[in-house]
Amino acid sequence: MSRNFFLIGIAFFGMINGLFNQLWLIFALLYVQPLAGPLLFGSMSLTLMFASLMVSTATVILGGIPAAIYERVTGAPESNGVSLWIWLAGTAILALPAAGNFISIGL
Repeated sequence: MSRNFFLIGIAFFGMINGLFNQLWLIFALLYVQPLAGPLLFGSMSLTLMFASLMVSTATVILGGIPAAIYERVTGAPESNGVSLWIWLAGTAILALPAAGNFISIGL
């Protein structure tokens, strides 16, 4: 399988978790509001989208930690198919709480 398909899947699960995970989104919004609110002109919708972007980025980063550990243990010089599968599975597991909202709301 091409490396691009893995990266698209990882980005997809990160996006789903950023948009539909209500718990992480509210948590991020509480911390973004005082810090980024003035930078985003006090717009609540822009602040919410910024918090969603933060959750999506955190999902991709946290999902990649097991893959990085695997690469370090095996001594791989770059990502191979196994580490990309681990990264994809990690982001999918992190996006499980948001999957119910995604299916019920849809895009």
